[in-house]
Amino acid sequence: MIEYAVPASTAPPSPEAQEARDGAQAVFLVRPSSFGFNRETALSNVFQKPSPSGVDPILKAQDEFEGLVHKLRGAGIRVLVAEDTPDPPKPDAVFPNNWLSTHEDGSLVLYPMQAPNRRRERRAGIVSELGSDFRIRRVVDLTPHEREGRYLEGTGSLVLDRPGRRAYAARSIRTDPELVRIWGETMGYRVEMFDTGDANGIPIYHTNVLMAIGSRWAVMGTDLIRNLPDRQRIPTLLRDSGHEVFELTPGQIADFAGNILELKGTHGPVIVISRRGLASIGRTGRDFMEAHGQVVQADLDLIETVGGGGVRCMLAEIFLPPRVSSILVTEPVP
Repeated sequence: MIEYAVPASTAPPSPEAQEARDGAQAVFLVRPSSFGFNRETALSNVFQKPSPSGVDPILKAQDEFEGLVHKLRGAGIRVLVAEDTPDPPKPDAVFPNNWLSTHEDGSLVLYPMQAPNRRRERRAGIVSELGSDFRIRRVVDLTPHEREGRYLEGTGSLVLDRPGRRAYAARSIRTDPELVRIWGETMGYRVEMFDTGDANGIPIYHTNVLMAIGSRWAVMGTDLIRNLPDRQRIPTLLRDSGHEVFELTPGQIADFAGNILELKGTHGPVIVISRRGLASIGRTGRDFMEAHGQVVQADLDLIETVGGGGVRCMLAEIFLPPRVSSILVTEPVP
């Protein structure tokens, strides 16, 4: 791991916990230019399916993308959009939260990706664009671990309770336990790891498909946690930290009802979910979400089906402080 940081004397004080609890007011998305079925990721992601015949996946994905951006801006969320570069093709570029995360102290973390063709998504130009509007005080680069065959795919692998400084992680080929531990020590989070499995015993590829955490709520597919003590422990931790927990069935997880995100909109909390995910949880689930914020739904049927990821995967939260000129220096991290 390599860390780039400002000198210690200029480091900012820790932010108020409430700042994180309110959710991000801004998000970063990548407009897809070569979206499609990714054969390199399909072995570990059982949610992916080939594109339906007669459908142009790129045009349809772009249409769904624009619909989501429109909905987010209508709810008062600041949306920054970067353009995907078509060469080389990056079928999963629409999911930037797997290679980048930002944090309230000005940290930006770069993550090691399991599929070689997904590593192309990390672009210095995108980081520079963020740095033009927001202050990046530290870059934590975990990408060298790719050479060792160890991966940690951002806030896909890690579901964060930011004010509680706790990270939840389901072990998989894309979520290496040792990297989770290193991340927790570096970022000052306590980590909670557990094992998952579907009906065929295949691990859920990303934690954020299984669960989501809002300011005062959480949703999760507890039945997909393999170990009985963990099946009891994880919901208890969430409840003890002040979250009302809504249990999701494996079928609802397959419809991406757990792949959702709370943001801070013009009039308070906004819970972003796909049309399919919202339909799968019915009136009871919708009532639960509406009790905690404004529900914003987007039609992402093709992106979910072909890409095997949902709305949360498309949203990289921006928690960086407003831009102030600074000089970054390079420091090695043991």
